[in-house]
Amino acid sequence: MSDPFFLKSGYSLVLFLLAAVIPLSSNRTLQVGPGAKYLTPCQAFKDAQDGDTIEINAAGVYAGDVCRISASNLVIRGVNGRPRIDAAGRSSERKAIWVIGGNNTVVENIELSGCLVEDLNGAGIRQEGTNLTVRACYFHDNENGIMCGKNPASEILIENTEFARNGHGDGYSHNLYIGNIKKFTMQFCYSHQSVGGQLVKSRAAENHIFYNRLTDEKGSNYKLDLPNGGLAYVVGNIFQQSPSTTNSNIFAFGAEGPTPDSRLIVINNTFVNDRIAGGFIKINQHVTKPALIINNIFAGTGEVCSQPYALLLANFVGPDPGFMDRAHFDYRLRYGSPCINGGADLAKFGMEGVAPKYEYVHPCKSKARSFVGPIDIGAFEK
Repeated sequence: MSDPFFLKSGYSLVLFLLAAVIPLSSNRTLQVGPGAKYLTPCQAFKDAQDGDTIEINAAGVYAGDVCRISASNLVIRGVNGRPRIDAAGRSSERKAIWVIGGNNTVVENIELSGCLVEDLNGAGIRQEGTNLTVRACYFHDNENGIMCGKNPASEILIENTEFARNGHGDGYSHNLYIGNIKKFTMQFCYSHQSVGGQLVKSRAAENHIFYNRLTDEKGSNYKLDLPNGGLAYVVGNIFQQSPSTTNSNIFAFGAEGPTPDSRLIVINNTFVNDRIAGGFIKINQHVTKPALIINNIFAGTGEVCSQPYALLLANFVGPDPGFMDRAHFDYRLRYGSPCINGGADLAKFGMEGVAPKYEYVHPCKSKARSFVGPIDIGAFEK
């Protein structure tokens, strides 16, 4: 007959040995700022364990506080306002303000600015781990806002975040540069005034670009660049190209060589070209699947789409869609606009799953899109 004490003590020994070899998430909250245990974020990151939350008080001064973040499953959050991390001429590993090596990191309510490095690619965040979520942040005046490399297992979500004046001016650095990852989702964001580069560039295998404001304003390159194509859903966005843009096309798909299965779906966006000439959507000739371009506004002059066999349906093309205030980027529709109730029923094309559910609200917010009668053309419902 087995000894109950032996069974109980043996079970406890197994649990002890498992705990010794399998690290558990700590789920601590580390406080950063005046009067806290950690005076700077990087002090807290150095002590952080998997699963910790780091709360950064906006009252602190964190200039020049740059480092690598190694722990996984971290939540990094600004509190009592939005704390600013100014690189102040420094960088971690000559890459970024924060080099994130851990997996499944969440960054919320942080401002990152001023990163310049020798190879001209200094970023607010250099993502090297797997999976990243960024919410309600502000990246400005770096050489790249966020930059990540190749990781086919990684997914990145960025929402309610602003990118401004990032780039070195050479055309190779951008407001936002996503490398070869599994999936990239960007929603409710505002990207503008990049310095010589793209407002958004992504090499992800799958891209979901939903309800963003991507406006040139004072000159940039492409507003959206998906250089390797892939599967892309572009829904409910606002695009604007200024007269001083450095590239005549607003959106490029597959320009550097598309993947064989590349497919583009463009639904209920508002494109505004304030340049005398140029193009709206430029698709590499080697993309074999027809693009679906439905219910979009193309305001201004220029070729709507370079792909001759694309399906273009219920789009408005012309100089005056009936905007509320074009000069001040208010592209909502005024009464009498020809775009009101002019859209196609997406369900008839099996596209109801990508019908717009929200509208962008400036800055970096959203609201539910309401429907009265047939859907309106463009990013806004009257």
